[in-house]
Amino acid sequence: MQHTAYRSQIGTAGFTFFATLSVLAFSALAPTPAHAQDTPDFRAEFQGQFEASARKLVALSEAMPAESYSWSPMEGVMSVSRVYMHIARYNYMYPDLNLGIEAPKGVDYRSFEEGMSGKDKVVPILAASMDHVRAVVDGMSDDDLAAPVELYGRQVASWAVLLQLVTHMNEHLGQSIAYARMNRIVPPWSR
Repeated sequence: MQHTAYRSQIGTAGFTFFATLSVLAFSALAPTPAHAQDTPDFRAEFQGQFEASARKLVALSEAMPAESYSWSPMEGVMSVSRVYMHIARYNYMYPDLNLGIEAPKGVDYRSFEEGMSGKDKVVPILAASMDHVRAVVDGMSDDDLAAPVELYGRQVASWAVLLQLVTHMNEHLGQSIAYARMNRIVPPWSR
């Protein structure tokens, strides 16, 4: 009843005007679907995610004191240096074994985790592994990214190998942050 009384006071035209104005106001606030040209493709999205993680890992490896590189939270658990070398190993291994893109000449990633422990050797190897991934992605065409490959016994598109690579890096980035905090090191991006 009250609604009808209000309509008669402002008239049908006024009511229609206010109703239309309300619909327009609410529709302007509603989320709109993204246009295709606004949506980044896989390469752009991957590069953004990868760069954020790569920068953090290298910065954290540089912030950790050299004496902490042999530290481990307990026996049987990877040390600081081994975690970084493990990441570097997989940054070369995934492209090699799953995409057929060999590591640069002279890089024997298979021995990384066993043989390297000093900060002066580990940091440059970790940084170089990030550069290798950048070069791999930059060198892949859209067709290369869509090409079928095998990953852990499954047939996937090549882009899935890169997704696994950044997922692996992020898992160990979290581990490295915990290691840093346990050694009273504040990650550089948190200062």
